[in-house]
Amino acid sequence: MAGARELTVDLGERSYPIYIGEGLLDEAGRLLAEHGISKKSPLLIITDSNIADKHLARLESVLRDGGFAVATAVIPAGEASKSLSRLEQLVGIALERGLDRKSAIVALGGGVVGDLAGFVAASYMRGIKFVQIPTTILAHDSSVGGKVAVNHPLAKNIIGAFHQPELVLYDLRTLQTLPEREVKAGLSEVVKHGLIWDAAFVAWCDENAERLLALDPEALGYALYKGCSVKAAVVSQDERENDLRAILNLGHTIGHALEAVAGYGELLHGEAISIGMVGAARLAVQLGAPEEVYRVTKRVLSRVGLPVRLPAHLDTDAIMRALMHDKKFQEGVVTFIVPVAIGKVEINKSVSASLIREIVEQLKQEAV
Repeated sequence: MAGARELTVDLGERSYPIYIGEGLLDEAGRLLAEHGISKKSPLLIITDSNIADKHLARLESVLRDGGFAVATAVIPAGEASKSLSRLEQLVGIALERGLDRKSAIVALGGGVVGDLAGFVAASYMRGIKFVQIPTTILAHDSSVGGKVAVNHPLAKNIIGAFHQPELVLYDLRTLQTLPEREVKAGLSEVVKHGLIWDAAFVAWCDENAERLLALDPEALGYALYKGCSVKAAVVSQDERENDLRAILNLGHTIGHALEAVAGYGELLHGEAISIGMVGAARLAVQLGAPEEVYRVTKRVLSRVGLPVRLPAHLDTDAIMRALMHDKKFQEGVVTFIVPVAIGKVEINKSVSASLIREIVEQLKQEAV
């Protein structure tokens, strides 16, 4: 654990740590035992077809050497696995492997695996323990905070729960095998955390974009620590998104609609959120924010290789229909996270659908 960074999500008796460092997968057995994961009941590792070949055997070995009874389930990689049918399949596997109320689910993978495995844990026997072991940059956001869910064909993350992990174990070495596109997509949420909370961190991301894209361990460790720090601070103050936690949705109102219309495949989550954040910055300027908000947001996202323009072939009407199914749409208006300065956002509960439609059209014309 030498050189590892540690954070705490402060939720009273349900507080839990986030460990960030190199080689932490080899410490998994000890850390799970220290944080109350039972060795007497079987645990189930859920991972996907991309990660299984890279990291599953190592984790299985470490946990078995640590005295755990280990079962595994491998799901197809991709957003399509976040479905009720896949949930049902995994519950069946949990039953077949003898998981009980003292068992735990271990999520080894990116955001899709974490969201799905976490929802299995939240719903199996009305809730069992789970552990997040994220293997993507994007998952530094989704693995912290306890929001777990599956998708419906009409809306992303509409079937879900709040279910906090026992710990988050982030081994930076697992990130070295990420495809370039996923690296870039993951940096979207890193930049987002700066845009909502920390202007100095946004400037750091701008200056260190090349190091981040090259997966420089020191730069990456610092960036993930900063991103997780923001997420932990927000969740500690507002676990169930009654108020403050909504700021974490910067870019997500438009972004989730884009994902739904594109079929959860054409655009990766981070790519859709990047376009959504440019849209939020455009909206902010229309509502009176300084032009710098739009200019800096677009520049930093471009610097880390993310898209800033909406694909022209995506139908605006379809995007607006998807947006109306979003959890943030109520009584004809959308709760929209609007940046008022770099590092500061406001929760605007009165953004009209017609104004969002204008922004969507503008995003199709965005210069790159």
